[in-house]
Amino acid sequence: MRTSPVRNGIQTGTIFGIIMVMMFLIGFTVIGAELIGKILGNPSISGMPDLIYFVIFMILVGVWCGVSAAKRPLYGPDSVKDAVLAGLSAGAICGLCAAVTGFIFGSVAANHIDVRAYLVSVSPESISMFTFNQNPTLGALALFGVMTLSSFLSALVAVEVRTSQKIRTMIENTSGSISETVHSQRISDLLNNKYARYGFYLIVAIALIILPRTWGGYWNYVFGTVGIYIILGLGLNIITGWAGQLVIGYVAFFAIGAYTFALLTAPVPHNLLWNFWIALALGIVVAGISGLLIGLPILNLRGDYLAIVTLGFSEIIRILLKSDLLTTFTGGPRGVHDVGGPTLFGSSFNTDVDFMYIIIIAVLVVSFLAYRLQNSHTGKAWVAINLDETVARATGINAFVSKLLALALSAAIAGLAGALFASRNQFTGPDDHQLMVAINVICLVIVGGIGNIPGIFLGAFALKGLPEILREIENYRMLVFGILLIVMMRLRPEGFLPAKRPVLEKFTADQRSSTDPASHPGNLETNTPPGKGK
Repeated sequence: MRTSPVRNGIQTGTIFGIIMVMMFLIGFTVIGAELIGKILGNPSISGMPDLIYFVIFMILVGVWCGVSAAKRPLYGPDSVKDAVLAGLSAGAICGLCAAVTGFIFGSVAANHIDVRAYLVSVSPESISMFTFNQNPTLGALALFGVMTLSSFLSALVAVEVRTSQKIRTMIENTSGSISETVHSQRISDLLNNKYARYGFYLIVAIALIILPRTWGGYWNYVFGTVGIYIILGLGLNIITGWAGQLVIGYVAFFAIGAYTFALLTAPVPHNLLWNFWIALALGIVVAGISGLLIGLPILNLRGDYLAIVTLGFSEIIRILLKSDLLTTFTGGPRGVHDVGGPTLFGSSFNTDVDFMYIIIIAVLVVSFLAYRLQNSHTGKAWVAINLDETVARATGINAFVSKLLALALSAAIAGLAGALFASRNQFTGPDDHQLMVAINVICLVIVGGIGNIPGIFLGAFALKGLPEILREIENYRMLVFGILLIVMMRLRPEGFLPAKRPVLEKFTADQRSSTDPASHPGNLETNTPPGKGK
């Protein structure tokens, strides 16, 4: 059955037209033009951005619309023609929506009516820019022409690039020996080359040494927070991603590590003033022991029951920390101030750059331990429990002990993150350990790809680093962040980097051929030598 390209184009154009109108109504067209201006080298835009930046923004939206329409499944005798027709119709519909909106609001502005009483973000200046500083009729025609033309040309280019044999030949000829090298040397083989691997490690090490000194205090704080959440994600990945136990109250162990460290190093309320490294080790140990103790009575539970119990445990910890009854011990609602910082060889090691180095080292250490655990017998036992606990028990795995070990290790890693968090901020309080912290950690594990270590890094950056980068768009930061999450969950429901199926055994070619019954000349069913069968 032939799919109508015009119908596909109308559907795509309607979606983009609605998006365009909504962006205008919330003032995002102005913000988009400002961002384009900053990207193109004009970082200090005061007032309304130049019209050229708005034109570029509209062209980019039109290009996105045209490419999206051209990628739709089209079936006909001439797929190129159909795709271009779909892009043209999509641009026309999107441009029509924008033109009608521009004409209506341009006419309102021409009659000196201020619509900001109803739509706060629609100022007369934004209306003038949306209509290209022209009268309503010419502005509407300009909007329609820009959107239609950019969508049509982008669809044409996209189809030509995808189908043109000349372009493919040109790319192959210009790539030359590079293409041959890429095809002859697989990435896995390159990674197995020790010199290439060591070279990669050297480049990463140099970058990690140089970047904290060039980022500045703000970005060191932002990426330090990302690093702390990476540590939390790696810890939760052990008990939830590998062992398959949903622990919602993971923030409780984060709080235990933070408060243990803070009470040992702060002058108030106990004036113990312990050494940073000793207090850090004790924060890890106490959090790990708390995970062990809480796991003993609850790890026989499964699914929602375990999640609810751990949620209750985290709320108990938060309420106790906030209680006036324990003010003399925990600082109560005021928290613990002046938490101690690290020292190295008797000297203070407490600047933002120094702390960034400590967090980087902690992330690398925890990542190394996670990789070692993943490939160990214990890690494979966790994966087996996650896949089917009953079958895992039947194979001789002590499921309760394995899950208890996973929870203790996860809690200890959360204690490490909590201690670093309290020391870096020189403060910790009950509000730092609310349920939303645990929800954020669970989300970054799921978004990045549950059970996948590189996915933890990507998820932490997406959920904690990206919102700070999007702070440039102020009130629209959460809007854009929500759109990105929706797009990700629509396109990558298993996470950005989903975990691969576990490989329990690796065979060489000789081993595989020796275990393959087809490689023996005897009976394929009984694998008996020739002449020894029935």
